[in-house]
Amino acid sequence: MGVKVLLSSAAALALASLILVASLPSRGDAASPPPAGDPFDQLKGDWKGAGTVILDDGEKKQVDCTVTYKMAGSNITQTLHCKGSDYEVNTTLKVADKSGKIKGTWNESVYDASGSVTGTAKGNLIHALIAGDKFSGRMSIKLTDKGHTINVIKLNNKTGTYRLATSLSLHR
Repeated sequence: MGVKVLLSSAAALALASLILVASLPSRGDAASPPPAGDPFDQLKGDWKGAGTVILDDGEKKQVDCTVTYKMAGSNITQTLHCKGSDYEVNTTLKVADKSGKIKGTWNESVYDASGSVTGTAKGNLIHALIAGDKFSGRMSIKLTDKGHTINVIKLNNKTGTYRLATSLSLHR
């Protein structure tokens, strides 16, 4: 498998973590649905989960992930580590939420990828456009009372089409 294939998928997973930062619900208890307010409120601390990364050649990689969030007002720093039997990604990012508009930067150290993200965070949905040196695409996040799911779709710059690249589920 070529380095380019791994690089693109690693970038997809790294970018998934960007939206993860803006996606977690404010909640009084785990059973309540996410409110329509700022999704940054409950990000502090540690999260874990698992999911699938789909490489450019269609091969699926199962990964387990841990995420730590540190907050300063509406700014957040996230560290994400996901690892499978033969796949790994480590991301550090900084994102801000200003009145429901998200904007930030990310860096992935294993595959040396970086970029930016812009989008919206409202209620239980996050939508974002992703641009980077090795990846472009879209993300959607759906929040539930049990956690959240992240789907990343990758843009094929040659054809203008999108395909699923990453799907993760995270919880406390």
